[in-house]
Amino acid sequence: MPPAAEYFIGTINGELVAHLAVAPLFTAKAYRATRLVVMPEWQGAGVGIRFLNEVCQYHLNGNGRKGHKYGTFFHTTHPQLCNALRRNNSWIQTGSKLYGSNKKRAIESIHKTGSGQITGCGYGGHFRAIQAFKYLGSEKD
Repeated sequence: MPPAAEYFIGTINGELVAHLAVAPLFTAKAYRATRLVVMPEWQGAGVGIRFLNEVCQYHLNGNGRKGHKYGTFFHTTHPQLCNALRRNNSWIQTGSKLYGSNKKRAIESIHKTGSGQITGCGYGGHFRAIQAFKYLGSEKD
């Protein structure tokens, strides 16, 4: 899980439905949402996108870390979620990659910044299209 992230859990009638982590990305005057998970029995019902929108609007309203009213970046490889975000007026697509970056480079970077005792990790190296989006807010609707 990302360091310094806030974690959000979505429930319906007390049943766990979704969770999401949001980390500060203040160097870009933004937040970064990650690790959106929707329970299988709720997938495809529109719950995930509504949950994501609410959490992103919460941050845009200045309720996140340090009260900054920043937009939120979100990356996904899920084709249906990409389509839903493209159709949603609160989001813009900011980028895309055909496949993940070099995993070896990520591993070297993690070792360089860590204590040298971190093993078996790294990001990228997969063959899925990665789509990048930014939440602009419900006022864009």
